[in-house]
Amino acid sequence: MLKYIADKEHYTEVLSRCEGVKHDLWIATADLKDLYVAKGRDAEPFLAVLDRLLHRGVEVRLLHAKEPGANFRQDFDRFPGLWSRLERRLCLRVHFKIMIFDCSTAYIGSANLTGAGMGMKSADGRNFEAGILTDEPSLVDAAADHLERVWLGRNCGTCRHKHICGDRPEPEAVIK
Repeated sequence: MLKYIADKEHYTEVLSRCEGVKHDLWIATADLKDLYVAKGRDAEPFLAVLDRLLHRGVEVRLLHAKEPGANFRQDFDRFPGLWSRLERRLCLRVHFKIMIFDCSTAYIGSANLTGAGMGMKSADGRNFEAGILTDEPSLVDAAADHLERVWLGRNCGTCRHKHICGDRPEPEAVIK
């Protein structure tokens, strides 16, 4: 599968896959806000989906570029399971948007993990976004390797922002 994803499809084709993940979900985004998803006739924070995944034993990694706003933090505090189980890392230089589902499918695109980028907003409130959803092994592996390289801090040694980075991996994890 190699599918072009545009606008609302970020919600219907990409975000909707998260609930069905069995083993691991890796997410990289520049911006992170209080994203809501449909739950029956209501809506719930996307963080509730992540919390359920973690309770099922799914590994969830979240790599993002800046601290989220107050609304996100308020929602985060409602799910204590996230506090100890969610693997979260901050890297000021992350601008790519990648999601890896069970090491078998990848989204590579422009949409941040926000309501306007991926969320339930109406066509008048949603960003114009584009990306690729694929299960092509070479693309999935390349996206996962890129995300993991940043996650592990392999670029930290030469990063010009390391003096202000408060979330660098432990020195023994950094590979030159």
